[in-house]
Amino acid sequence: MTGPDSRGDGDGWIECGLGHRHWGLFGAAGLLLHRPGAGGTEVLLQHRATWSHHGGTWGLLGGARHSDETAVSAALREAAEEGGLSPDGLEVQGRYDDDHGGWSYATALAAGTATTSARPTGGESIDVAWVPVDAVAEQDLHPGFGRSWPLLRPALGPVTLVVDAANVVGSRPDGWWRDRPGAARRLVAGCQELARDGVPGADLPDVVGRGLLTTVWPHVVVVVEGAARAAADAGVSPPVSVVAAAGSGDDAAVDVAGDRRSEGPVVVVTADRELRARVSEVGAAVVGPRWLTDRLPG
Repeated sequence: MTGPDSRGDGDGWIECGLGHRHWGLFGAAGLLLHRPGAGGTEVLLQHRATWSHHGGTWGLLGGARHSDETAVSAALREAAEEGGLSPDGLEVQGRYDDDHGGWSYATALAAGTATTSARPTGGESIDVAWVPVDAVAEQDLHPGFGRSWPLLRPALGPVTLVVDAANVVGSRPDGWWRDRPGAARRLVAGCQELARDGVPGADLPDVVGRGLLTTVWPHVVVVVEGAARAAADAGVSPPVSVVAAAGSGDDAAVDVAGDRRSEGPVVVVTADRELRARVSEVGAAVVGPRWLTDRLPG
């Protein structure tokens, strides 16, 4: 919610196509931030100022979007203004749009660390608090957040793509066999762009449970083997990483998939039948190389 002293060009009431009044001429956005706590996952909630719409309830740090900013940028800005929250160290993992007929509230789902802290700032927050996920529904929630929470709770946590580089590179007859390290580096570079731009949640397998999200920003782990192991020096940066298999690339992919399942859903990119069966046994979903190559630049 934007306060009376704000100067944003999105400040103002607007009526949506469903006949409801909303704050934010260009829509609104909020941040659903989670972190690991002593008793499990916690989310950051705002106790809204009494003068605000649905004042006194608990909801997300958020408010009206400016005309020149993305929904995610708006959510991060509002969280800084209302909760003293620094964007440093935060990882945006998804976006959910609650559409009201020409007007929408966008929720940016993000992860912090155990030391991520916030405090009430300005006059828009009575308080901010880290609330265990199991206790969120017990609070007096803002009606909009209350309706969205059952949909958003299962979407907390990252989606990891594990890429069988040898299989993906080999699926395109572009001369990769003449320069295996170069082909692997190009694949890694493409995955960096994919992780930056994100993928529609509806494009992920249904079992991943992210179909309601407009965008998912995944972790990407590229597994390379043999001569392509040289791609491990490609200068990647999170949320992309490269695993250079000491032996079998398939064994390394299974190990990564099993390890990452504790963090959230895992999708393995491969057409190898044996590998598909093995990663399915550790709870990963599977898509073919075409799924990935259709989404890579070039």
